[in-house]
Amino acid sequence: MDVQEVLRFADEMVFAKTGEHLDDLQKAILLGVWEGQKYSHIAETSYCSEGHVRNIASKLWKRLSNVLDEEVTQSNLRSTLERRQVFIVSQNFGKDFVFCNVNVSTDSQSPEVPKDRSPSTSTSDTSQPPTRLDLADAPHISLLCDRTSELATLETSIVQEKCNLAAISGLSGIGKTALSLHLIQKIQHNFQYVIWRSLRHSPPLETTLKNLLEFLLNKPEIELPSSIPDRLSLLMEFLRKNRCLIILDDVQTILCSGQLAGNYRPECENYSILFRQIGETTHNSCLILNSWEPPREITALKGENSPVRSLQLTGIGAAAAEIFRQKSLLNSETWENLINTYRGNPLWLKIVATTIQEIFRGRVAEFLKYDRLFLGEELAANLHPQINRLSELEKNLICRLSREANSVSIEQLLQNADLSPSELFNGLQSLGRRSLVEIEEQENETLFSVCPVVRQYVLSNPVG
Repeated sequence: MDVQEVLRFADEMVFAKTGEHLDDLQKAILLGVWEGQKYSHIAETSYCSEGHVRNIASKLWKRLSNVLDEEVTQSNLRSTLERRQVFIVSQNFGKDFVFCNVNVSTDSQSPEVPKDRSPSTSTSDTSQPPTRLDLADAPHISLLCDRTSELATLETSIVQEKCNLAAISGLSGIGKTALSLHLIQKIQHNFQYVIWRSLRHSPPLETTLKNLLEFLLNKPEIELPSSIPDRLSLLMEFLRKNRCLIILDDVQTILCSGQLAGNYRPECENYSILFRQIGETTHNSCLILNSWEPPREITALKGENSPVRSLQLTGIGAAAAEIFRQKSLLNSETWENLINTYRGNPLWLKIVATTIQEIFRGRVAEFLKYDRLFLGEELAANLHPQINRLSELEKNLICRLSREANSVSIEQLLQNADLSPSELFNGLQSLGRRSLVEIEEQENETLFSVCPVVRQYVLSNPVG
């Protein structure tokens, strides 16, 4: 059994017996123990204390023991679940059933599941063919903090409203990838195929289409058409006939630096054809794009009544306190200050929390005596590629905004600036799509600013 099968198998057994699903932390504990991780490591990746993990784990082993009618512990979890699934397979042999990445079926026409894939099934509904998953390119799933609303929005858009194309955008570290992984767990049973691909190395469209079609059609490259138009046509035909969920991560790598947000690198320009066809044509599938900034097709096609949607992630708010608890930080009355300063970005908060733990032994109040906003090398390195990809117009604007102590209006920005109103509008709009400018309404006037972390980076590092 792979880790995804473990989570699914245990969750289905618990639900069948109790009517309740496992929550995110219980799943994280199951996954971690299955992979031989210590409770301390599970606590770190789940942003909570080791004591809390031990308490929840104890309750989880008792619940599984009641469900399986035999004692389940941290040490025997793997052997117990594997033995139980072997028993279920023997009881269901002759029916369609997926086990250990092999599709066991009496129907010779059922598609063979490749060995490197991770299919899922529901033991409670054998009338439905098993969902085929390819998550080999996906990162390790971690606990998701305070994203209930975002998950509900995406689930409604994709499952109920049959959205065809959705973009999840936001700064690096804000949680786009984690949100998508947890979304898969919630909605995968609504699809026949689920596939995750990362574009971190900027693959040409031809390669991405090949990878998608090889899995979806279960055919080697030699049996696929050679031209991009033919491959694209074959993919669209498959998406019309089947219900597929495709996630493309790190989409910003195919977008161009030095231009306004959403433009493609010259060698990746033909991705726009793929995104536009999926967003504009009728089919039964959904493509999710995770990116620092949405591609231009998203901004052109999205709408409440459109099959194209966009979700821009912001910070996680008060739930970020779990990061500080996991790091054993002290002076909890000061935590809100840190969360607001670092805008609830999980990665930024984890970086500063580590600094406070290592230098001040967790005493936040002592840290704040010296520096309300610490921008160390690790955080600066995280921001650098995002600021560095700005156009010259955006760099000029973000420098101007960073020099302002307070939010400023359009009129103030145009004063003493060698910019036309249209240039200013384009620059502000692009910075907004990159999540690098904050916008607020005040007395019927729109005001603009940058968050403290970005301001500190810009003032400390020449970007113009």
